Amino acid sequence: MESEKIILGIDPGTIVMGYAIIRQQGKQVETLRMGVLKLGRLDNQALKLKKIFERVLEIINEYKPDELAIEAPFYGKNVQSMLKLGRAQGVAMAAALYRDIPIFEYAPRTIKQTITGNGSSSKQQVAKMLQHIIHFQDMPEFLDATDALAAAVCHWIDRGKDVNYTKHTAQKAKASQKADWSSFITSNPNRVKR
Repeated sequence: MESEKIILGIDPGTIVMGYAIIRQQGKQVETLRMGVLKLGRLDNQALKLKKIFERVLEIINEYKPDELAIEAPFYGKNVQSMLKLGRAQGVAMAAALYRDIPIFEYAPRTIKQTITGNGSSSKQQVAKMLQHIIHFQDMPEFLDATDALAAAVCHWIDRGKDVNYTKHTAQKAKASQKADWSSFITSNPNRVKR
C-alpha cells in the first residue's frame, strides 16, 4: 500500500490568512479543504495573532497533517507590514511546532515558479494552474486560499524530486537569486558597471 501524507499549506496574513489541506497518496494528490481566516474585523494585533494560533491548531487537530508548508514573508518597503506578516507567520509556525509538525518554508517566488513555471505569476495565474494540477471545481472567493494550496502543492512537488528537501529553503532561494542575477548579467552586459 502506498504511503499517505497530509500536508497543511498556509499563506500567512493579518487581514486574511489562507489555509489548505492536501492528501498525497503515492503520486496522486487531492485537496481535502481550503479556506481563509478573516481577521479584518479585529483591530487589536495581539487578538489577531491569538486567533491565528487557535485556528491553525483547530485545523491541525482535525486533519492531523504530517507537514506544514508555509509561504515566507516577502521583502517590501513597508517595514510595519513586513513585521505584522512575520508575526502572523511565526504564530502559525508555533502552532505547528506545538504539535511537533515539521515546517517547510517557501519563498513566494519559489512557489509561483514551481506551480506555473514563472516566479512573477499573478495570484490568478497560480490559481488557474492549480485547477489543472489538482482539478478542484470552484474558485474560492479569496485567492489567499489558493495561495495556501500553492504552498502545499509546491512542497508536494518539491518532495517528489528525490532531493533532500529538509534543507532550509533560504539556501534554495539564495541559489535561485544567484542564478537569476547571473542570467541578468549575461543578458544585459551593458547595464552592469565593472
